[in-house]
Amino acid sequence: MSVTTIANRYARALADVITERGEMNEVVAELNSFCSMMIGHDQLRDVFASPVLSGERKRAVLSDLLAKLQLRQTSNNFLKLLLDNSRLHNLDQMLKALARELDARTNIVSAEIITARDISQQEETMLADKLKAATGKQVRLQFRTDPGIIGGVVTRIGSVVYDGSIKSQLAQMKQRLMNA
Repeated sequence: MSVTTIANRYARALADVITERGEMNEVVAELNSFCSMMIGHDQLRDVFASPVLSGERKRAVLSDLLAKLQLRQTSNNFLKLLLDNSRLHNLDQMLKALARELDARTNIVSAEIITARDISQQEETMLADKLKAATGKQVRLQFRTDPGIIGGVVTRIGSVVYDGSIKSQLAQMKQRLMNA
């Protein structure tokens, strides 16, 4: 079974629990903080990923960390569950899956907007409004620039790409001229 499939299962289960308990924001923040700590300390991540170290030793390390961090019980339980199932080193993938699951439950989609240059706040707002109308959902926008597209906008929502770039239009025009 792939890590993505497993991460999705854990994410759905955790989303159920934190939604029911009303701890969504707090638990997500705590787990993201813990994940950042693991990413920042390669040795810590290696400890939890190591097949050589005993489960008891890993539990002791995690218990020490949890005692110092004083996280919510839900966060503690989730981290312990991941450790017991040898998945703690995949926490970053679990959190990405959790973000997708929570977005789906709260009717939010993420969109990546690529432009040739930085755009104004007014243009960002206009894009957000158009995408909200097109998707029927709240849209979380992520902007980046790529001068290679020459002009226009490329928007990616999930696996769907709307390419309105000049580069793409020139390529299509070239193709039509070659086929004529």
